[in-house]
Amino acid sequence: MKNIPYILIAIRFLLAPIIILISYLNGAELRFIILTLMYIGLFTDIFDGIIARKVGVSSEKLRRLDSQVDLVFWLSLGFAAYFLNPTLIKDEWQSILLIFIMEALCYMISWIKFGKETCTHAWLSKLWGLSLLLAFTFLIGFQQIGWAFYLTIALGFISHLDVILIILILPKWTYDVPSFYHAWKIRNGIQRKKTTFFN
Repeated sequence: MKNIPYILIAIRFLLAPIIILISYLNGAELRFIILTLMYIGLFTDIFDGIIARKVGVSSEKLRRLDSQVDLVFWLSLGFAAYFLNPTLIKDEWQSILLIFIMEALCYMISWIKFGKETCTHAWLSKLWGLSLLLAFTFLIGFQQIGWAFYLTIALGFISHLDVILIILILPKWTYDVPSFYHAWKIRNGIQRKKTTFFN
């Protein structure tokens, strides 16, 4: 049981190059296979943390690995969306660039302050992940940019702002911080009750 979280993370990591390869070579005909792999990846992301906390192996090393693999996985879907719908993606480049800038800021601020990458797994970030799922479902599965895409951009900006506030408020590097409010509580020495399902 203690190895299952690592196995789930490894599966998600291996899905990334497969998604890129399929979308680049024959994505138009296999778009629903790409979507299936995306949903499999999401389930591995949900359950790796839950199982890790349940069996007591949720460590800094595991959570940092999980965060970096998440980045690789979602980037692979971004490439897939571009290969399948280059015109749609180019038309929205400013919104997409905004999210990349916010992501880069999170990493830069964390490295400057703590000397390592951010690993908050904040609640708003989890919500943003679900919105990404919707946006990529429309983009990859149905070649549409609609409300799901714009919701993802809005949530992406807000969730990254939350992470930046968490980093700025925390007195020392900490993983699994649900929100900037919880970071403020940590700064003031207030302990919080952790849960199996929501770190």
